[in-house]
Amino acid sequence: MTKRSLIILGLLVVASMVLAACGGSSYECDDPIGCVTYGPGEPVRIASALVISGPNTDLGTDSQYGAEIAIAFRDNIMGHPIELQAEDDGCSAEGGQSAGQKITSDPTIIAIVGTSCSGAGVPMSEVMSEAGYSMVSPSNTAPSLTDPDQAWNPGYLRTAHNDKVQGKAMADFAYNVLGLTTAAAIHDGDPYTEGLARVFADSFEELGGTIVEFTAVNKGDTDMRPVLSAVAAAGPPEFLYYPVFTAEGGFLTKQAKEVTGLENTVLAAADGMISSAAIEAVGEAGEGMYFSGPDLSFSGDIYDKFLAKYIEDYGSEPISVFHAHAFDATNMIFDCIEEVAVQDGESIHIGRQALRTCLYSTSGKQGITGTLTCNEYGDCADPKISVSQLTNGEYVKVWP
Repeated sequence: MTKRSLIILGLLVVASMVLAACGGSSYECDDPIGCVTYGPGEPVRIASALVISGPNTDLGTDSQYGAEIAIAFRDNIMGHPIELQAEDDGCSAEGGQSAGQKITSDPTIIAIVGTSCSGAGVPMSEVMSEAGYSMVSPSNTAPSLTDPDQAWNPGYLRTAHNDKVQGKAMADFAYNVLGLTTAAAIHDGDPYTEGLARVFADSFEELGGTIVEFTAVNKGDTDMRPVLSAVAAAGPPEFLYYPVFTAEGGFLTKQAKEVTGLENTVLAAADGMISSAAIEAVGEAGEGMYFSGPDLSFSGDIYDKFLAKYIEDYGSEPISVFHAHAFDATNMIFDCIEEVAVQDGESIHIGRQALRTCLYSTSGKQGITGTLTCNEYGDCADPKISVSQLTNGEYVKVWP
């Protein structure tokens, strides 16, 4: 071997040693939709897409806190710190589209906790799916999002209940518990509000009740009197269910009290209006009205620790109803990352399809919200629905 050859060989040996020291690897990704690699000391990166501005802020911020607590409890994944990139879903289709495009432009993000609102979830689930990401929502409840004939996309899952459950439960409460036989429903065209109102109406009629009016307002409307007057003229109904969000719900509640014929109608809304902001929006007119939503009768050591951490870090009791669902969604993602990640020295490699497959295979996972088992289209919840009544400015559970 010549002197020149010896020098070249020596340089190659040194280079290989430096490469090894820097975490170099011969790992080849064979995942069909790609891998995310985190080198030595690099954080595992997830994103959130929740409504953290506007009138529905409490809904998304509550879930954001749940995700942050899950990160704090986990601390690291296989020796790598965890980093969260928070985006705003705007509780709108435009917001979901924008947040989805921003998140999927970053190839270092492995998965998403989101969205808050089903209207944002429909376009965002399509964006993230096409990009090969996974998303677990803590509060999308529209039936369409896990229906393969409607809005389901591969990589989408949720720990929130399906409104097929909530709508049926509210119909049962109105018909069998309150003993009312006529009702009306109002939505705002959002997949969440329209889907839930439709399930309620269909379920109420199946029980033997009569739906006198099924109608809609527009998002952003402030004068609800024409729609409310039409509802009164059609019935008037004994029960009026409007599973909308804070702003529109506030106007509907206050103005229903002003419409002739609705003076004795029982008013009801859903989990999109369970927050301190919603209490303020309905004011005194909301006293005594009913709200359907997830049963928050959580118990156990994990929730006790969660609640203590929530109060310590954020200075109050939970401000809405999906904090625990977000905690469970985040931990589902973390558990599957740990299950499918390939350890490579101080680096880890995570297959995007492998992560999806693991998430859909979740079975018997004990979370705060119950036992999570996912079907092939991403419905993972252990659905428990309750009804609360607004009493002296507080949501008081009355059923079951």
